[in-house]
Amino acid sequence: MIRLAISWLTNALVLAVVAAVLSGVTVKNVGALLAAAAVFGVLNTILKPLLRFVALPLAILTFGVAWFFVSLLMLVITKGIVHGFHIHGFWALVEATLIVWIVNLVLDFTPGPWQVTGKRRRRRLREG
Repeated sequence: MIRLAISWLTNALVLAVVAAVLSGVTVKNVGALLAAAAVFGVLNTILKPLLRFVALPLAILTFGVAWFFVSLLMLVITKGIVHGFHIHGFWALVEATLIVWIVNLVLDFTPGPWQVTGKRRRRRLREG
C-alpha cells in the first residue's frame, strides 16, 4: 500500500512539473492533479506494457521511437479520462511527454523513496 501511495505521489509530482513548465498543460485544481496521477499510474502499470509488447516490431524498425508514442498515448488517454487535466495542442503533448520521460529518467538514477517498485526497486536491491 505504501508503494502505491509513493508511486501515486511521484506521478502527481511529475504531472505538476509538466503543468508548471508548460503553458499548454493546465490542471484545474489539486483534485484533478491527483486524479490524473492515479489514472496515469494505472495506465502505465496495466496498459503501457501491453502496448509496448504490441508495438515491439515497430519499435525495432524505428530504433525505439515507437516507445515515445506509447508514452504519448498514456498522456492522451489520461487527459481524456480526467476532467480538469488538459493538454492543449499536439506540440504541448510532445513537450509534456518529453518532460515526463526526462523526470522519470532523473528519478531512475536518483536514490529515494520512489525507487520501491518495478525496475527502480530491482536496481536498488542489486546495488544495495
